Amino acid sequence: MKAMIFAAGLGTRLKPFTNEHPKALAPINNRTLLEWSIRYLQKYDIHEVIVNVHHFADQIIDTLKENEGFGSHYTISDERAMVLETGGGLKFARPFFEHEKALLVMNVDILTNLNLHRLIAFHEKEQAAATLAVTKRSSSRHLLFNENMQLCAWENTQTKEQKIARNESNLQPFAFSGIQIIGNELLHSMHHEGKFSIIDEYLYQAQQHSIVGFDHSGDTLIDVGKPESLEKAAQLFPIA
Repeated sequence: MKAMIFAAGLGTRLKPFTNEHPKALAPINNRTLLEWSIRYLQKYDIHEVIVNVHHFADQIIDTLKENEGFGSHYTISDERAMVLETGGGLKFARPFFEHEKALLVMNVDILTNLNLHRLIAFHEKEQAAATLAVTKRSSSRHLLFNENMQLCAWENTQTKEQKIARNESNLQPFAFSGIQIIGNELLHSMHHEGKFSIIDEYLYQAQQHSIVGFDHSGDTLIDVGKPESLEKAAQLFPIA
């Protein structure tokens, strides 16, 4: 299986670091977030990655070149002309995984010990269009699932705004972990165009297809989105 690492974001929450660098190169224990992501994937036999770039793209490209992909084969999806967000970036990169049965996609600023073999096995067992790793934790935005862990809605927990895909009751809120497996059919039937969030595509697809959640609550997970989270991440993820 190939993987795509979302590394094109502006990283505004990580300022002042991202005033001069991409967030993908933020250091955790003398290892960049990008290297953490690549080495994490290698643990689960994923050695071929697509990395999208926009903000300080040259720094990411140079880092990968100088370090020979940290031992993995890499391809750059160049979004320097315009950042396309997660959904648009994925759609733009489709030629790189044209013949893949499924693709693992992850945000570069997520550190976790989620067992990807378990996630992949679950996805294959469910035969879902996409499988989203989620946990029970507080978040400003939640995905809402029914009792069968099928995606039904999205909610902003602060404004109470909702986007409904399926009108069902007794929905359970989960926070998205920024890691997912997307099947070939969905990869090649994406509805939205241009710049868009992958979550909006999931909500559209969930009206007709099975978009499921994989609950890995209990695993270590940190979103390294703010300067104060860098120190916490260093404590949670020491280099062995």
